[in-house]
Amino acid sequence: MKDSVLGEQSLQFAVKILSLAKRLQKGGDFIVSKQVGKSGTSIGANIREAQFASSRADFVAKMHIALKETNETGYWLELLQRTDEISKAEYMALTDECSSIRAMLIASIKTAKEKLDEEKKA
Repeated sequence: MKDSVLGEQSLQFAVKILSLAKRLQKGGDFIVSKQVGKSGTSIGANIREAQFASSRADFVAKMHIALKETNETGYWLELLQRTDEISKAEYMALTDECSSIRAMLIASIKTAKEKLDEEKKA
């Protein structure tokens, strides 16, 4: 099932983000490490929450929140790379993963919206 793939990928991403945040904190970065940690782990939490949404509209809303969190995480990763807190290679790897999750979220939201529109027409 596509959502379980998305859930697993977002969980694996969150593990990597937590490791990054811990490493940044050890280096004395307490501001951006907290921000990237929050947004990067929130993606999977919102996807997990969407699995038990009370309606299709609620599902779409929670997946939209996850999508916004991927965008925010991308911002923090870019900031970390531009300030040389992470290497270009680490940035590219994490950004590629984040982009993959974003693409799956967009596809899931699109499909759910189409089904929601069909339900409204019926």
